Amino acid sequence: MSEHRRKPPQPQGGGRAADRRGQPGPTSGRRAAPRGATTGSPSDAYGSNSAVPGGEERQYGSRAEARRAAQRGGGRRREAAGQGPGGPNGPGRGRGRAPAPGKKRFIDYPRFDKYGWRRWMPSWKLVSGLCLFFFGSLVAAVGVGYAMVGIPSENTAAKSQNNVYYWSNGDQMVATGTGTNRQNINIAQIPKAMQWSVISAENKSFYTDSGVDPMGIARALANMARGGQTQGGSTITQQFVKNTYLSQEQTVTRKLREMFISIKVGTQLSKQQVLQGYLNTSYYGRGAYGIQAAAQTYYGVDAVKLTPSQCAFLAALLKGPTYYDPIGATNIDPAADSKSNTARSKARWAWILEQMHDDKRITDAEYQTAIKKYPMPQGLKATKGMTGQISYLVDTAKKYVLNHSDISQTEFDQGGYQIYTTFQKDKVNELSAAVKKIQKDRIDPKKRDLDKYVQFGAASVVPKDGAIVALYGGDGYENGHFTNNADTSGVPVGSTWKPFVLAAAMEYGTYKTDGAGISPLSKYNGDDHLKVRNQDGTYVLNKDNSIFYQNNESNYPWGYISLRKAMEQSINTPFVQLGMDVGNSKVRDVAKASGILDDSFATLNPSFAIGTSTPSAIRMADAYATFAAAGQQADPYSVTAVKEGGQPVSGFTKPTVKQAMPANVANNVTNTLENVIQNGTAKNAKALGRTAAGKTGTTDSNKSAWFVGYTQQLSTSIAMFRENPKDAQLLSMNGTAGVPSIHGGDIPTAVWTEYMEAALKGKSDPGFPDATKIDNVEDESGAPSPTPTPTVTPSETPSETPSETPIVTTPSATPSATESCQFSWQCSNDGGTDGGTTTSPSATATATESSGSNRGSDNGGIFGGSTG
Repeated sequence: MSEHRRKPPQPQGGGRAADRRGQPGPTSGRRAAPRGATTGSPSDAYGSNSAVPGGEERQYGSRAEARRAAQRGGGRRREAAGQGPGGPNGPGRGRGRAPAPGKKRFIDYPRFDKYGWRRWMPSWKLVSGLCLFFFGSLVAAVGVGYAMVGIPSENTAAKSQNNVYYWSNGDQMVATGTGTNRQNINIAQIPKAMQWSVISAENKSFYTDSGVDPMGIARALANMARGGQTQGGSTITQQFVKNTYLSQEQTVTRKLREMFISIKVGTQLSKQQVLQGYLNTSYYGRGAYGIQAAAQTYYGVDAVKLTPSQCAFLAALLKGPTYYDPIGATNIDPAADSKSNTARSKARWAWILEQMHDDKRITDAEYQTAIKKYPMPQGLKATKGMTGQISYLVDTAKKYVLNHSDISQTEFDQGGYQIYTTFQKDKVNELSAAVKKIQKDRIDPKKRDLDKYVQFGAASVVPKDGAIVALYGGDGYENGHFTNNADTSGVPVGSTWKPFVLAAAMEYGTYKTDGAGISPLSKYNGDDHLKVRNQDGTYVLNKDNSIFYQNNESNYPWGYISLRKAMEQSINTPFVQLGMDVGNSKVRDVAKASGILDDSFATLNPSFAIGTSTPSAIRMADAYATFAAAGQQADPYSVTAVKEGGQPVSGFTKPTVKQAMPANVANNVTNTLENVIQNGTAKNAKALGRTAAGKTGTTDSNKSAWFVGYTQQLSTSIAMFRENPKDAQLLSMNGTAGVPSIHGGDIPTAVWTEYMEAALKGKSDPGFPDATKIDNVEDESGAPSPTPTPTVTPSETPSETPSETPIVTTPSATPSATESCQFSWQCSNDGGTDGGTTTSPSATATATESSGSNRGSDNGGIFGGSTG
């Protein structure tokens, strides 16, 4: 047999098998020596120390052997303690398990006498004990919560505070609140129809339920856990409890507290007391808290005199007055316009009456009488202190607060806030005085029917800052005018839009210049009734596929004139074609970057370039302030700080100033608009006597007239229009003020000049930054080749505004003095020596765009919907 296959000699004493059994070998009572320990030779062991003199245990040569020896030693130690396999407490098997605890614990987990997975399986005693502990703790917590909460008092809830508004210098403007517009009454004074209308609409089981809707609370908590709205069915009892809190935060703590209070209310107050409290603390809109205040606010009667139909209307308001008050609330949400709100209110009013009838709460006869006619409420009323322009200032500031914080309208109306505004009292008074002065001089509704329903809206903004220092919103709440004309849209801006078209052309160029901006000296056809080309050369068509023609206000044959001249005389056809060549989407982008809101943009068709959009006066003043600040734009703002209980509310940092367009583009626009005042349609503004720039605007059928102008210190917009009070439709101003038509260069410019003269009195005249000439002249397709410019000797005094009868029958294609002398260094006089042949042409939007415009939405306001 090969030596390699020979079995190794077996150790004495039983070998490894005996060792594994933990039993002594047959030869002696000692355990077998490990492998390598029989001869004492160094070659028999892995280590060099094979034996220790004196009979001590030798060191083991391998880690495996050492581990096995340690296990055997541990077994002997456990035996000595009575826990090993040979001990009285041992399990009878020597597998080397980890020792179990020596003493049983109060909570036996992990379990002391189990091994493996059983050690981690809780006993039934432990499970039942924990369940009892949990439910006992829950009962204790409910008991403590129930004991700690109190029953709400409708009288305490009625103690609302004022909101105090401050001028920019810190002086108090007005304190306005809801305390005077609420009065608690008892259940006997609340009509049964009012009680049943609320119950039928909101909580049919009111008289039989416990006052708490567990499923509704569970849904609300689940929604909060998902980060959603805390929506869930609430009983009338829960809503009464919620109404008594000044804080309306949606948190788990508040929801649980509401539940505890509702349980206590359900056990300690009668259903009649709960219903009385709910109706006395609910918010019905227009600052009215409680059914008595609501009856007076909407119908001018005490609650006891309300009809079933009126009761159903007021019950519908509890769904949310912002969206169910027919007067609308577009200052909070553009979707809450009067028409939409009326439709929603009528639908819910009819549904509530139907529910009352189905629930047998009103008779058939009462139902037929109530459903016959919708009970339209009366209009708004002025409250104490809310007169003159104060009401519009407060409206603007409140809108800003609600859009820049987490404060709800309900919380805000409950008062306790201090609002610090940007409004300067002297400038507000000066703007109002300017409107009243020109209105008194030119408008006489008693003498002329066409002077009736004339309205103004105006705003004044600080360039490079955005602070609104003054606005004019209308004749005042006390005169029945509740719409803020400074911060609502619906009035087309006309030719005041043309500077955005020119700015887009100078920044982006046309489709022919490959992105290179073009000069305002580029020439376009200024004749009347022209076809408009798309960028591919085809003509723009109407919906019926007929060719679209753009008209001017007059039929004077201007021929090819510079964009600078077209701006000066406000000629439409060059800017309509320029808008198509640049791309009206780029015009929109420039206007948006300047501060115009998306919601106020009109459809992108050829007429877009001449002002069919409807931004607010505030937004137009802010957008022109971008030109005044060399292209730097800041969003308009009306509030600098809000405090509650002396602590500041977050969200009212000053808007960031950003570069909206290249500085030289803005400066070239300003240079062009300076010429509009010096030689064009806004010559009346020269009376200001200081450096200024601006643009006039008039719209189709003379339904609105604008002037927007600025210096480096102040940008101000003035809008004038007529509006049908019945349907908010714009009316023509042809014949108003005893003149054939109203233009932006007439009354609006006069108001602007009157105000700016007072507002800037004593201030320096810094002028404007110099504009660097843009050399890229890119004429419209079809324009004649340029001819040498004749030498022109400018006169010392610019020519006067052209007369109605043209002096020159056909303007030449050669640039005139006004067109060539774009910059002050080019010639000594930038006078209008070539034009002077028409009566200040203004923008004429197409009838399909602006005729019958309906004003009244706030989409073009500061916030839109939106403005912010």
